[in-house]
This record gives sequence, C-alpha cells and structure tokens, in this order.
Amino acid sequence: MTRADAPRVAVIGAGWAGMAAAVTLIEHGARVVVFEASRQLGGRARCVTVDGADLDNGQHILIGAYTETLRLMQVVGVDPQVVLLRLPLELRTASGFHLKVAPLPAPLHLAVGLLGARGLGFADRLRAARFMHGLRTARFRLRQDDSVAALLATWEQSEVLRRLLWEPLCVSALNTPSDRASAQVFANVLRDTLGGARAASDLLLPRTDLGALFPEPAAAFIARRGGEVRPGTPVRSLNADADGIRLDVDPAPFARAIVACGPQHAAPLLKTDQRLSGVAQTIEALEHEPIYTVYLQFPEAVSLPFPMLGFTDGLLQWAFDRGALSGHRGLVAGVLSASGRHEALTHPDLATAIHAELAAGLPNLPAPRWTRVIAERRATFSCRPSLARPAIETPVRQVLLAGDYTASDYPATLESAVRSGVAAARLALNH
Repeated sequence: MTRADAPRVAVIGAGWAGMAAAVTLIEHGARVVVFEASRQLGGRARCVTVDGADLDNGQHILIGAYTETLRLMQVVGVDPQVVLLRLPLELRTASGFHLKVAPLPAPLHLAVGLLGARGLGFADRLRAARFMHGLRTARFRLRQDDSVAALLATWEQSEVLRRLLWEPLCVSALNTPSDRASAQVFANVLRDTLGGARAASDLLLPRTDLGALFPEPAAAFIARRGGEVRPGTPVRSLNADADGIRLDVDPAPFARAIVACGPQHAAPLLKTDQRLSGVAQTIEALEHEPIYTVYLQFPEAVSLPFPMLGFTDGLLQWAFDRGALSGHRGLVAGVLSASGRHEALTHPDLATAIHAELAAGLPNLPAPRWTRVIAERRATFSCRPSLARPAIETPVRQVLLAGDYTASDYPATLESAVRSGVAAARLALNH
C-alpha cells in the first residue's frame, strides 16, 4: 500500500495525547492531519512566555515509570538524558523531612530509604514500610475503592506520615485531596513507582519548556513524514456517514477520527453526532481540579537547597529551582495542586502569601523582582473513588477518544495522556 492509499486519520487536539496518537499513526504509514484550536501546541501542558522568558503553564515533573513518554520522545528525536534531569527519588521539605531511596534493587531500595528517613520517628518508619509491604502482598489491589484518607487510616498511618509523605504524593500524582482521592488509583501509582523497579521512581525534572520536550518535536516529526499539523483550527462538528468521518474544517472525509482535545471541548464536539451523546454525558459528569503555578523572579544569586523542595502546613506544596533546572537563575516556581483556599485569593495576594511561606523556610530570602500566577482551573479531572471514565472506543466505530481522562489505571498525568494516544492510534490502525 502506498502512502496515497493509506487511511486518512484526523486527530483533534495537539496536546500530549493527540501528538502521541499522531506520531504512532504516521509511524505505521497512516496519513495524519492534526487539528488544534490554539495557536500553540501542548494542550494543558504547554509553554508560555513571561517577560521574554519561556515558562510552563504548570510545573510538571516526569518519573522513571513514564516509559511510553520516554520512548516517544526518542522516536521524535528528543534525548531524555539531555532535556531531563534524572535524580533518584528524593523528597525534601523545608521543615527538615528527607527521604531518599537507596541504590539497591527493589524492594530494598525503598525499605532502606524509609528506615533511614529523617524527620520521622522509628515507629513511623516502620508503619510506612508495613503499609507498602501490605500493598505489595495484595498486589496493590484493594477489595473496594475508597478515599486515600480512609486507606491511610486503615493502615494506621500517623498524622505526621500523612502530612509529610503520603498526602503530598497523593496530591502530586492524583491532583485531588486525599479525602476525595481514589485509593485504588493511588495504589496503582505506588505499584508502578515506589513498588516498581528502582529506576521507576526516579524523578525526571524538565530542563527545558514543556513544548520542547515533546509536542513541538512531534509536530516536526509528523511534517517530515508528510503529515499535517494545523494550529488555530478549531473543529466544531463531527459526523460519521457512509463515506467516513466528516469535519467542518476539511472538505474530504477521514477514515478515522481521534478526539484528543480536553474534556471541556470534547463533550460539545461529540454531541454533534447524536450517537455519541452518551459518551459526551459521561465526560460532562467528570469534576475537575485546578493547578496554580506561582513564578517568583528573585536576584540571580538566589537558589533552593534542592531542585524540588516540599513545603507543608501552608498553601505552597512544592517549589522548583528553575535556575538549577533550566538555567533561569533566581526563578522559583511554586506549585499548588488541587482545590483549596488559595483559589479565593487574588493573584497578587497569592504571590505575596507564597513569598512569605518561602521566606519562612529559606532565611534571608529577598523580595522578588516580579511575580506571575498561572492558574489552570480545569487542569485535571478530580480522581474520585470508583469514577466512571469514558472508554477509548465509542459507539461510532470510526471515532476514538484519547486523553488523560479516559479509562485507565492511572490519574491525569502526561504518561496517561501519552498512553491513551498510543492506544487510540493502534485501535484506529487495527480497525
């Protein structure tokens, strides 16, 4: 079959899921057209420019378990060793808590790390190790899905353990507070990170902006292979007929369509074909959680004691030293995941509050030269227990979904977005 005879597939949305789908399709010979409503690629994980600096709309981190993301980065010509700072899992807080996994085979790496953790009493170290051992014995499958808070209470995890270890991990991974977050999805995350091979829990901190990590190189890869990426082209209607899938933005029909835009855009689009209204309703039933990123530009001499530093008991959860990561000296990114009282503050008041919390943990911190708050109010779906998430396949055989909100073992992460895109592409090719 020549390229001209290959099936023509539309990918709607140029976020990480859509670009993963498009790269997979074009690797296997399909003719691909990617439609993106925005002028910028990357979806909810993209680059923004502030005062001439390329920053991210949210400070994302990757981990060693992101195998599909790392593989596709290499496919499109990105070397993860160059663009990512890989560190063995190390959690530090400004208050003195410090956990670092040991350079040993799993599961000894975590057991030794927990037993040597600073800021925890010996009894709490044993409780944490017993919790992980219990989950591993049960193969990380729970009898019923409940909240993470309920799971931690069942395993008698102390308030200190919850505050310093489990709740920060829960909010970072699921972007949902522990009293509302799915215990089973959290167990899945622990299975593939702390409970996996030693390298699976490695922290991979981006040295460059999110666009340069994957979406932009993916677009160049697609173009080199004869595909198209059309930014600034919103798709507003989708209908399947005997000739294929028809979109309002292209006169020729497509053999398949992968809807990979965000859930708030996917649902209205799917409703334009009555057979997909049930899928749209499932998507609309999802609740969402925000992520706020507060950038503070200090004098260039300012740095953090570690590239990623945790904070407890306030609004701020994590602070990232952009100087250590990307060379933007003096720039600190503060991250506030999930819903909380910070949403009621104005952006100037929030920046002031975050500066005060940083200064409390970092003595002699000067005033910032400038601040910028970026609020993604619908950053992820709220990862609740026993949540109904839409399948990748739909009642219309030629239409597939891709996105971090589709049904899977994982919460809304870059890896789950990429995996959904790959899975949708493979289904499209098999059909």
